[in-house]
Amino acid sequence: MSFSNAPIGVFDSGLGGLTVLKALKERLPEESTVYLGDLARLPYGNKSAHVVCRYAEEAARFLLGHAIKLLVVACNTASAAALERLQQQLPIPVVGVVQPGVEEAVEATREGRIAVLGTSGTIHSAVYQRALLRIQPSFVVVAQACPLFVPLVEEGWLQGEVPTLVARHYLQPLVEAEVDTVVLGCTHYPLLASTLAAVLGPGVRLVDSATATARHVARLLGERSLCAKAPQAVSHACFVTDEPQRFAQQAQRFLGYALSGPSLCRLL
Repeated sequence: MSFSNAPIGVFDSGLGGLTVLKALKERLPEESTVYLGDLARLPYGNKSAHVVCRYAEEAARFLLGHAIKLLVVACNTASAAALERLQQQLPIPVVGVVQPGVEEAVEATREGRIAVLGTSGTIHSAVYQRALLRIQPSFVVVAQACPLFVPLVEEGWLQGEVPTLVARHYLQPLVEAEVDTVVLGCTHYPLLASTLAAVLGPGVRLVDSATATARHVARLLGERSLCAKAPQAVSHACFVTDEPQRFAQQAQRFLGYALSGPSLCRLL
């Protein structure tokens, strides 16, 4: 098999990275993928940067063992803590989810008033805020941690009274700040997009870092002459470090289709 027909590797601490995987498969249906969900050690958001880097390096080594041609770090926490180290260490391109979302937000904003939604760990790292202000110091950037959004998504509470009330609580500062663009800085949040949009109103653009990352990967594959060459049989492998049956049950909510049983693996 030629290197260009090698799979794209994707890893996350759990389920959220499946939104990135879905976006990649929709954007690049001719590409094979290998997904790793590190359920045994989630969440990454309450771990130190040193520990997250070690987890990310172990995940990368596992995926390199499957002869991947490009690695997507589909975790905001790992993108913030470990992306630069992985880019220096690995012999293949490594893409995170932060910079693509930032770049799309910069293109989308009309008045330079941008909000970032994320887990407490991502917001406290200020990785999105710094990246946006590096591009344009005059931007007004509002950061809002939304710790209840992830459990709502994983329980399937995507619409209705409860998620709407939670969204109103978190999003009121954004409404008051009159932001025109909101970055969904967690890979779970796209599943709440319709509820968030209803609370924020029609004048606010939502930026999904998963679809932005898929566009970035497509562009990078073209620039590096790494696009899959036809004909090839497309394959999609999935590995988790814990609870494969529960993962498969919940994955359908993220992917929109049933996932064949993921394989259980161990990381170093």
